[in-house]
Formats: sequence, C-alpha cells, structure tokens
Amino acid sequence: MVDATVSIVNWNTRDELRDCLNSILSQRESVKMEVYVVDNASCDGSADMVASEFAGDVVLITNSDNKGFGTAHNQAISRCSGRYVLILNPDCRILHADLLRKMVDYMDANRDIGMMGPRILNPDGSLQFSARRFPPMFAGLFRHTILGKLFPNNRFVKGYLMTDMPHDQIMDVDWLSGSALMVRRETFEQIGLLDERFFMYCEDVDWCKRAHDAGWRIVYYPKVEISHRIGAASDKNPIAMIKAHHRSMFLYFVKHNAKSPKILLAPLVVVALWLRTWARARLVKLD
Repeated sequence: MVDATVSIVNWNTRDELRDCLNSILSQRESVKMEVYVVDNASCDGSADMVASEFAGDVVLITNSDNKGFGTAHNQAISRCSGRYVLILNPDCRILHADLLRKMVDYMDANRDIGMMGPRILNPDGSLQFSARRFPPMFAGLFRHTILGKLFPNNRFVKGYLMTDMPHDQIMDVDWLSGSALMVRRETFEQIGLLDERFFMYCEDVDWCKRAHDAGWRIVYYPKVEISHRIGAASDKNPIAMIKAHHRSMFLYFVKHNAKSPKILLAPLVVVALWLRTWARARLVKLD
C-alpha cells in the first residue's frame, strides 16, 4: 500500500493539467505515491497529453462522457491503494516539494483527523478562503449577488468564510474545499465515497459533513501551500456551471435538513436560488 494517492478529475484543462502533474511528480522523492487522472471526455487533447507525456507515471481513466466531479473521483478512489487520498483540481500547483510528506506525517500523528487541507492561494499569492463553516442558508443569498455588493461585510458571508479566524494557524473547521483535500482511507471506508448525485459543487461540503457527523476531525493545515486558479474548467461553460452549482446547493439543503424544521423553507430556497441563478447568468452575459 502506498502512502498517498493523488486523484485528479479533468475536463478540458490540458495545459493546467500538465503543470499540475509536473508539480505533483516532484513529490516522489519524499513519499510513496501514485497518481490517477480521470478525464471526463475532454475535447482538447488532455487524455492524449497524459498518455504520451506521463506514461508510466500516471494511471489514466478516460470516460466517454462527462461523469461529473464526484463520480469521476470515485472511479479513482475505488481502485487506488493509498492510505490517504488527495483529491486535487487540475488547475492547482503544489508549492512545497514535501507537501505530501508533511500532510501524511501530520495525519499519521493525529489518528482522529479524517480530512485535511492545505492553505490555498490565488495565483497572485492572496489567500483563498478554503476553510469554512457549514453554509448557513442566507450566505448563499449574499455571495455573488447584488446583496453581496450592497453589503460586502455582512455577517453571513464573513461567518461562512471564517474571515474572523487566523488562516495562518492549524485549526479544526467544518469543511474544506475539494480543490485540494486529503482523506484518510478509514474515513471514506466508514462514511462512503463522494455522493454522485452532486454533479459538481457541494460534494466536498457533503463529504466533510458526513465525516464530521461520524466523529472525524476536519483540519486546516496551512504549513504547506497550493496555488489554485479558480474556474479553469467552469469558465468554459459558466451558465451551465452556475445552474449545476445551484442544483447542488438545493440538494445539500434538502439532504441535511430533511428531518429539521428548516425543510419547511425549501420552497423559499428554490425561489432564492432561481433568482440567484438569473442574476449570476445575467452578469455573465453582460461580461
């Protein structure tokens, strides 16, 4: 069994994927690892690039259609042999040569950690708020909408993004971004793989929620860093991605509030998400 499996799901991000793989393979001297790339029917030559340039270094799985984020990662996770699995976006670059080694060692030393994520930076070096609290309903109404522009410092978004917390310190959090998330094998064997009903978005929140509910710690580990260019794939079809995001938000709300009085607010959530979809799609068209 290897120490770490890296699982990457790709859709039409060939050049970013190449850079990502090169940054990952630089880790081989410090940790026993394997790398999987699941290509979701890209039409930009991504799969051919991996097959020709990374033969022997990467296990390539090709799909005949776009299976979505969770389903594709599950294809790799169900086949892998790593004690830990790092799910990683193809638009990420590992910034530390010993990132995997440090993450594996820290999780080995802390057996109650089920999931852990590094500090994630934008390409310009600014912080991405990848460590978050579970989403309150109103946070979705304020993020990426006119309300967010009118009230940029509203308490719903600030609380959700944990802007009140020190993001240079190790800390327990509710959930971590699936753009770079390490998961213990015992954890996903207990709680199951990613929920494939989420085509894209919110599957990471749901996975962390299930791990949290099962008693595992979710830990933000800023001692190592990754650079992430948000939207390398989603920018290619932004309106479809907006709709997928909001479908996933509603699925998450229903799944985790089915036995709560909050479920009575489901019709309001539907209306709010429809308005949010309309507003964001309009902004995209204006751009």
